[in-house]
Amino acid sequence: MKTSAFVYPWDVVGDPDAARRIADLGVQQVTLAAAYHSTRALTPRHPRHRIVTAEHAAVLYPAGEERWRGRELRPYAAGDWAPGDAYGEAAAALRDAGLSVHTWVVLAHNSRLGAEHPATSVRNAYGDRYPWAPCIAQAATRAYLVDLAAEAATRPGADGTELESLGWYGLAHLHAHDKTAGVGLGEAGQYLMSLCFCADCHQGYAGHGLDGDELARAVRAALEPLWRGEAGDDGWATVEKLLGAATATATRAYRDATARGLQEAAVAAVRAAAPAGFQVLLHADPVSYHCGANVGVDPAHILSVADGVVVPCTGGAALVRPFAEQGTGVVAANLTVVRGMGGSPATLAEDARAARDLGADQLRLYHAGLASDADLTAVREALGQL
Repeated sequence: MKTSAFVYPWDVVGDPDAARRIADLGVQQVTLAAAYHSTRALTPRHPRHRIVTAEHAAVLYPAGEERWRGRELRPYAAGDWAPGDAYGEAAAALRDAGLSVHTWVVLAHNSRLGAEHPATSVRNAYGDRYPWAPCIAQAATRAYLVDLAAEAATRPGADGTELESLGWYGLAHLHAHDKTAGVGLGEAGQYLMSLCFCADCHQGYAGHGLDGDELARAVRAALEPLWRGEAGDDGWATVEKLLGAATATATRAYRDATARGLQEAAVAAVRAAAPAGFQVLLHADPVSYHCGANVGVDPAHILSVADGVVVPCTGGAALVRPFAEQGTGVVAANLTVVRGMGGSPATLAEDARAARDLGADQLRLYHAGLASDADLTAVREALGQL
């Protein structure tokens, strides 16, 4: 199975051994971050540092001034964690080691954008804004995301791209000192708390027969049993029970259509900017009402738009099957191989075979830069078996 490892530029730049070390794992490709959100990352082998703090979402290359001149919404430059063309420098070293390089582009996940432009953020039924989650219904935000996708994905020498967060982001967010787990919201609560009520979404709901103010009141009422700890969770069935089936279906129809339109526009923009043969994959979840980095999609639709998907499989590969059943496109199983982050490098060969049996034809390994030496040894041995 063709295998790619996720990598940050700061894993490679300044470490003359990094590219060869990654190639020696037995992977054929790397998925290298070109646009990424804020993070604090371990670099356990780097000769110059052990912790990298990326303070805000940024592009890890020099943004095109002509494309962004005069625009209010534009990508932020990285600080000292990825100065200059850190992406380009890392990509060159990785290509010299014999690896195909694909870009890794994070889109609708940007806390600095929300802090500096609050009106761009998802606004829940209580009026709270989620600065990490740009509302993808807003025209200016959509234009920014489409152009960012086209620019960041098609860096010189890249053979393809993987687009993350190309859809609705919601309440769930890995955040420093997060304190949101006190009430178990489940899938139903996460959906209700992720519905947006900005002015653009009010108009969007109206197009599906819903009054935004009435819907917000209905969502707040539907959430009351969850705050009291009285509601179970049976996924979408619980959303329909709490909100009413017709209302729930209308909200989902609006959000699905909005996400699909953005995905179609972004993939088209990438293809227009890319050379022939350039591969476009999306990080995706086969349940369309799910939010987050792996955006909820309809498998048949997304595989008619993109060349394939990257599917989260840590903890089991069941999400692979709905995509594989379409019989078209790349289906890459994404397995975490960092034990400290819940991964299982020791069972990588077994997990890869399970994903293959469900229809996966490629592997993604998260994450070559974050893993310990012992984790990487286990990865090398597993890929040797495969």
